[in-house]
Amino acid sequence: MNGPAVVHADVAVIGGGVIGHSIAWEARASGRSVLLIDDQPGSGASWAAAGMLAPVSELHYQEESLLELMLESSRLWPDFAANLGRAGAGDFGYLTTPTLAVGADAADRRALMDLRAVQEANGLLVEPLTVRDARAKEPLLSPAISCALDIPADHQVDPRRLIPSLRTVLAGHQPGAGTFVDGAVNGFAVGSRATGLLWEGDRVRGVELANGGTVRAGETIVANGLQAAALEGLPAGVQLPLRPVYGDILRLRVPQHLRPLVTSTVRGLVHGVPVYIVPRQDGTVVIGATQREDALPEAGDTVAPGTAVSAGGVYQLLRDAQVLVPAVAELELIECTARARPATPDNAPLLGRVSVPDGGHVRGLIIATGFYRHGVLLAPAAAAICRNLLDGRIDPHRTALDPARFSGRHHEALQPTKETA
Repeated sequence: MNGPAVVHADVAVIGGGVIGHSIAWEARASGRSVLLIDDQPGSGASWAAAGMLAPVSELHYQEESLLELMLESSRLWPDFAANLGRAGAGDFGYLTTPTLAVGADAADRRALMDLRAVQEANGLLVEPLTVRDARAKEPLLSPAISCALDIPADHQVDPRRLIPSLRTVLAGHQPGAGTFVDGAVNGFAVGSRATGLLWEGDRVRGVELANGGTVRAGETIVANGLQAAALEGLPAGVQLPLRPVYGDILRLRVPQHLRPLVTSTVRGLVHGVPVYIVPRQDGTVVIGATQREDALPEAGDTVAPGTAVSAGGVYQLLRDAQVLVPAVAELELIECTARARPATPDNAPLLGRVSVPDGGHVRGLIIATGFYRHGVLLAPAAAAICRNLLDGRIDPHRTALDPARFSGRHHEALQPTKETA
């Protein structure tokens, strides 16, 4: 934009990660004009994500309430991928190869078998393999592993290829497709950061931008991860209690004589510590991911908060990956990345319209953030839920995922926290 300007769209989506792009794609597919707002699209948690679509192996104790949504989104992924393909998205690394869960020692075997009992109790298929059978599938697995489990329903996609693919179909193959240009509508993005919500009376009418411009929209969807809580003009009394969970992730190139290192995603426990190895079609693998919540930025930091790589984390990942697949020691380390994932107190996303005490909701506003470990997996479900909300259909997950569920019973959710109109 040349100076402050006003841009109009049916739907404004704040946030250019996998979630924001997927929501924008679904809204555009419904015939609405869409404007995606981000000054650095695809550079946050989505850039570091391994892209595992793993509702079975991602089932965690005391998070069983998330399972229904995870399974629903997993079922949506084949059609989501096919629709993108038909729209000209190209190859974005969607693979239905299975996942192998492996344990390094006897304690790891017990932990994986205990988890399998929970998985089976929830109707999930997890098949034990002998070590010999596991190594027949993946010859470079260590012969010293204690157990192996086959999880056929857990697949993968490459987020670094998915976001450009979504950008291409959003742009609709117009000249300059995939380029984020200021002021363009219907799939292109405003190349500026959102600073606040624009209100008119008791409803949200758009977004204010850091460059002084304004996006006017009938519906605004907040999908910018950890930054969502910092937006000015959030409904009064509504808290978005997002916490950063930092993680290191590695990318390594496999030499020709070792390809393929593995064909399945390998998720392991090594002396109780999780590690995974995800193969890519380009001859690289992704190894991840550490988890820490105490890496707060300090005065004088020279890198963006959440992007500093931990030396101990890199050591831990390489050490544990080699326990499961010793040939990892022969790979070329090409990238170490860290990002902060947005988590909530119950590790479930904040997804839906903001409810108010009288049973209604804030008009013109949808929240879609706090996806933590599950952003890539849940992208199709988040997009479908947002489309249903745009169409006026009630979402069955509304209560469990209500963005106002941590805000108390008496918030006054019909007024902005700061006047931005």
